[in-house]
Amino acid sequence: MIGLVDYGLGNIGSVANMFKRVGAETTRVSTPDEVAAVDKLLLPGVGSFDAGVTKLREPGLFDAIRDFAGSGRPLLGICLGMQLLMDGSDEGGLPGLGLLAGRSVRFDDSPGMRVPHMGWSHATPVREDPLVEDLPADSRFYFVHSFHVVPAAQEDTLAVTDYGVSFTSMVRSGNVMGAQFHPEKSHTFGMAIMRNFAAL
Repeated sequence: MIGLVDYGLGNIGSVANMFKRVGAETTRVSTPDEVAAVDKLLLPGVGSFDAGVTKLREPGLFDAIRDFAGSGRPLLGICLGMQLLMDGSDEGGLPGLGLLAGRSVRFDDSPGMRVPHMGWSHATPVREDPLVEDLPADSRFYFVHSFHVVPAAQEDTLAVTDYGVSFTSMVRSGNVMGAQFHPEKSHTFGMAIMRNFAAL
């Protein structure tokens, strides 16, 4: 069973529908006990970094997610959820979950490059991994974000995307994974990512 962390900042319905389309069962989790009971965990998120951290801390989900990751079970953060996996963000002052070393930084304003990065872009895997297995070479995903993660360890980068600069758009370190884009809005390409996660 895949637990979808319900803390008021994620598009849970769309994520659940996409998992249903690939034949995976999901349940909403909003308490530490519910988090501890699932086999896999997905942390969604939209909005600002500090708001996300605060929403996770209020019901005790922050520590529950850290404990879940420590158990070795698969954890996937998407959009803001991926940024929350990091140590922190230039967007706010609160510490993140600290499950991946590094932080989120804002895209630099430059001519011809709008911030936020919004729309369809390629995500190119930089190494083989079950999470990106069998992805078509032209896979495109839907992004909406002004900040991007910079992992402290280069080997934690799983895929990169070009938007004026090349940035990390997917991460993985052991059982902890993240995708900056919205797989639930990315049609067949996003479905492939979610199918692979469900199969881990």
